[in-house]
Amino acid sequence: MRDGKKDTDQIEFLTENARTVLERRYLKKDASGKVCESPEHMFRRVAAHIAKAEKNYDKNADIKKTEDAFYNLMADFRFLPNSPTLMNAGRSLGQLAACFVLPVEDSIDGIFGAVKNAATIHKSGGGTGFSFSRLRPANSKVGSTGGVASGPVSFMKIFNTATEQIKQGGTRRGANMAVLRVDHPDIMSFITCKSNKNELNNFNISVGVTDAFMAAVKQKEDYDLIAPHSGQITGRLSAAAVYSELVKQAWETGDPGIIFLDEINRFNTTPGIGEIESTNPCGEQPLLPMEACNLGSINLTRFITKKNKKVQVDYEELGKTVHLSVRFLDNTIDMSRYPIDQIDQMVKGNRKIGLGIMGFADLLYLLGIPYDAEEALKLAGDIMSFVQKESHKASCDLAKTRGVFPNFDLSIYKDQKDRLMRNATTTTIAPTGTLSIIAGCSSGIEPAFALSYVRTVMDNDRLIEVNPVFKKLAIEKDFYSDALMEEIAENGTVKGNLNVPSDLRKIFVTSHDIKPEHHIKMQAAFQRFTDNAVSKTVNLPHEATQEDVRFIYDQAFKLKCKGVTIYRDGSKANQVLSVSKTGKTLEQDDFLMAGQERPQILEGFTERIKTGMGVLYVTVSEYKGRPFELFATVGKSGKSTQAKTEAIGRLISLALRSGIQVDEIIEQISGIRGEHAVFQEGGLVYSIPDAIAKVLEKRYLPRRNGNGKKQYQNSLKPDLCPECGQTITFEEGCKTCHACGYTKCS
Repeated sequence: MRDGKKDTDQIEFLTENARTVLERRYLKKDASGKVCESPEHMFRRVAAHIAKAEKNYDKNADIKKTEDAFYNLMADFRFLPNSPTLMNAGRSLGQLAACFVLPVEDSIDGIFGAVKNAATIHKSGGGTGFSFSRLRPANSKVGSTGGVASGPVSFMKIFNTATEQIKQGGTRRGANMAVLRVDHPDIMSFITCKSNKNELNNFNISVGVTDAFMAAVKQKEDYDLIAPHSGQITGRLSAAAVYSELVKQAWETGDPGIIFLDEINRFNTTPGIGEIESTNPCGEQPLLPMEACNLGSINLTRFITKKNKKVQVDYEELGKTVHLSVRFLDNTIDMSRYPIDQIDQMVKGNRKIGLGIMGFADLLYLLGIPYDAEEALKLAGDIMSFVQKESHKASCDLAKTRGVFPNFDLSIYKDQKDRLMRNATTTTIAPTGTLSIIAGCSSGIEPAFALSYVRTVMDNDRLIEVNPVFKKLAIEKDFYSDALMEEIAENGTVKGNLNVPSDLRKIFVTSHDIKPEHHIKMQAAFQRFTDNAVSKTVNLPHEATQEDVRFIYDQAFKLKCKGVTIYRDGSKANQVLSVSKTGKTLEQDDFLMAGQERPQILEGFTERIKTGMGVLYVTVSEYKGRPFELFATVGKSGKSTQAKTEAIGRLISLALRSGIQVDEIIEQISGIRGEHAVFQEGGLVYSIPDAIAKVLEKRYLPRRNGNGKKQYQNSLKPDLCPECGQTITFEEGCKTCHACGYTKCS
């Protein structure tokens, strides 16, 4: 029962989008793939499982009372735990943590042991972070064999391929973070390792920057490169040049980000165990090697009250929720089945939890405060300092009855008699992409990505999705109309829209209305009162310069953030229409071939590529330097396979002659999986369609002209969700689809 209602009653505030996300990713399914669980039953399943931990500390504990409290906490959307807990609690898999960091030792056994451990974690639903800084640089001598090492980047590709083959718990693909110290001899190859946007797509990468390096940048000095296996100085680089290349690559592709290693370790609560080398995939959870953390987020929009006709934050109720959420997360540690024994020991030794928030942008809307106002920064500090203080207090309360975390004597708290903590850390600002959709609020601490957007459903109907706070006010103030909402969706902002009252135009700002410097100020305001770190993306317009990126990185260091990620609009999108042999970008009119008589003679090429069904021969005929038609045959294949292959070729030819962009064709057929995947030069080939995609991609996607610059079409295409086709947004270090809940955090 919940407030007099049975669990079978529909939960309030559950939107259509939320129900869709739950059915696709969270609710139990039977053997045929049919959903066999309601959202209410999911929350009851999770609450019952997590409440069982109470018996570990009190044999007479009222489990049902705790279960009901946890159920109400989630079903009222005051708090939601991280996705693995919702998916796996009370089920056979039983792995409830989201964040892991694995060591990568400088040996074949160490490297491939880490690959195996990562695969195990991905299968259980977790994301992994690695520091590759212990690996010797490329071309170093390997004493045991007399050979030479291939370096960190080459091994990252092995991790990436392994990740590609494992789908997390049947619901999402694994995500990784790769960190390399800025003083590693291979740092330049690491910084540029994602310049080819088709490689390492299951990795976020971050350079581990030190205070000494940032000082050398400021002084325009050289700095030492140190081989990790020997400790010897192998060379020197200009710090300014390295920093400039880092900025340039981030501007072009969004990678690498930066993590500030010294700042992270200044707040390492268990320095007696070791240094922190890496973070989880989105950067918000710095962890020791073989450590994991379970996270959860409080929905701030559920803590609004009116006092003297003024809307304000209900801190009393927020405090109660913080205490109950800390208890929930501490219980989760005991109830999780960790996939590796060493991780189980480390997690239970430090008992780190990460309680954060979501719905901050909506809270500002409700309070009438613009995201880019000084008042918003003050509110951020007030709220997070309160959450941190109350979560520490809750941890101390648990320590009185359950004991301090086992590694307490190796922690910064060992000499603080008034800080007998149950948990080594308690707060984190984590990505809440799908959780915020379920809760019906804005993501984490990010500004709203849009006030209104168009969602196309399967029968091609256009549905206008409107921010609920904005919609309510628009109706109350009598300026709401579907036409206006569609106009706002088209423009992405209410800025300059005279149909929206001027006072509301100031309040209802969205991500691209906000100057980059305020994005980083907001991150710093939350970081000041967060034990771990903050997941946030600094969004930049497409026309932003490399100097703008450098400014953000400089400010992040100055304001004592633990890391920073930027995204320049369009830098990750599929932007290339096609590039001719002469390097000339072809315009759309050149592609409209439908109805035109086929030229008698066409030049082209044939490429041979190995597939699991046999050797495939792909012949592409070109007209004016672009693909016009495609023929494909499989050597020594059966009639059925050959017929399907011929059909694929004919359909691709029809699409090409009808003006469909070659990158769109590649996007549709790339990665299709068949019965037999095979390795060959360039990576895995999953199927005949995937092989054709690789041939087209190699020939027609991003090239460099004589100046070494990539050629792009004039107008940008938005990145589209691979599952529902809606526009993807970049926030909290992840790609997120607000229409169906798809996320990709690398």
